Amino acid sequence: MSYKSYKGSLKNIKGLFISFFTILIIFACTDTTQKNIEQKNDTIPVIHVLTKPASSFTDTLIINAVSAVFFNPDPQQLEKIRASIKNPVYESMDHDCFFQMRNARIVLKKNWPQVQMIETSRARFLLFIKANKSRTCIDLDLKSDMCGIFLFDRIKEPTLIDMMNVDTALEYYFKR
Repeated sequence: MSYKSYKGSLKNIKGLFISFFTILIIFACTDTTQKNIEQKNDTIPVIHVLTKPASSFTDTLIINAVSAVFFNPDPQQLEKIRASIKNPVYESMDHDCFFQMRNARIVLKKNWPQVQMIETSRARFLLFIKANKSRTCIDLDLKSDMCGIFLFDRIKEPTLIDMMNVDTALEYYFKR
C-alpha cells in the first residue's frame, strides 16, 4: 500500500467516523429531547376547578347601611359542599371560616363599632344600596368562597375582603 492510498483510506475512515458520530449525536439528542418532553408532560399537575353548589334559597338581602356582611352557605348547600370534597379538606375550610370570621367579629367590635355586622346564610343575593341610590347586586353562588365578608360604606362599591388580613382590609376600605 502506498502512502497516497494509505492517506486516502485514512480520509475515508475519518469521514466515516465523523458521519457516524454526527448521526449518533443527532439520534441521541433527539431521543433525549423527546424523553424530556414526555417527562415534563408527566409532571404537569392536574388542577380541578371546584365550583360552589347552588344555594337552596333565592332570597335577596338588602343592605343600605355602613356594614360588614358575613356570608356562609345555607345548610343544604353546606351538605353539598361537604359531599363534593374530601373530608380533611372540608374540615380545614370549615375551621378556617369559623376562626377567621370569629376574629373579624372581634376586630370589628373592638376597632370599628360604627360598622354594622350583618350575618346571612339564607340569602343568595346581596343588594347594596348606596347613598346616591345606585345599586349593586352580588350573586353569592358566583363567589367561589365558601364563606366571606363584604365591606360596604354606602359610597364605594362593596368589596369582598381577605379575612386573613381583616385589620388591613378594614383600614384600607373605610379610611381611603
